[in-house]
Amino acid sequence: MTMNSKPGRRSVLGAFAAAAAVPVVGAWGAAAAPQGPAGAARAVDASAERESAAGPNVIMLIRHAEKPTDSGAPYGVTDQGKKDSESLTVQGWTRAGALVALFAPRTATGDPAPVPAGLTRPAGVFAADPTTGGSKRPAETISVVAAALGLTPDEQYAKGDEAGLATALLASTGPQLVAWEHKKIPAILAGLGPITPAPPASWPDDRFDVVWVLTANGSGWTFSQVPQMLLNGDSPNPIS
Repeated sequence: MTMNSKPGRRSVLGAFAAAAAVPVVGAWGAAAAPQGPAGAARAVDASAERESAAGPNVIMLIRHAEKPTDSGAPYGVTDQGKKDSESLTVQGWTRAGALVALFAPRTATGDPAPVPAGLTRPAGVFAADPTTGGSKRPAETISVVAAALGLTPDEQYAKGDEAGLATALLASTGPQLVAWEHKKIPAILAGLGPITPAPPASWPDDRFDVVWVLTANGSGWTFSQVPQMLLNGDSPNPIS
């Protein structure tokens, strides 16, 4: 995978949330039982044991976190606290920090901890190019997770180049995490090949709290959804 050489430039503005029990929504749209703190049924970090010799084995897609309204508060702010209509809101930055509990959790001693069921610790991260005049929110959303994983986000694909992103994802190795603009996520899926069951045709404007997961099945991808359940108001239901 070609990694962007842009240096890390964001400080952590969002608060890190404690890991929550995260239900997995599979092919039939039913939520599995939440996993308890003991983690007996939670998926361990399986990136090494499931990583294929070539190509990604899991692709996880998230919408960027909460954005400002068209007028009035809440406003977007940069990681330095400056007002910016193309940046996340305070709640969005809070979600960006909380995502570490899903994709890069650690124990009290700093060792990698098991990720919630249905997810995998990413080997690479992608976000829409924030320098082309579009939204900075996908890159901001992924910034905290990338820092926690010690990864440099690949930000060379701009919104509108979903076909290029899909090609890059297919050429990558290991689990990949993508943060993107929600209306364009179906266009990413269209470039990845057969997916069963069929994902929802669109991503609702009011949902920031779901992970779409594609797991390689040999002939294509198996689709599932994992509700994030990180912030107050997050829904346990999948996108229908």
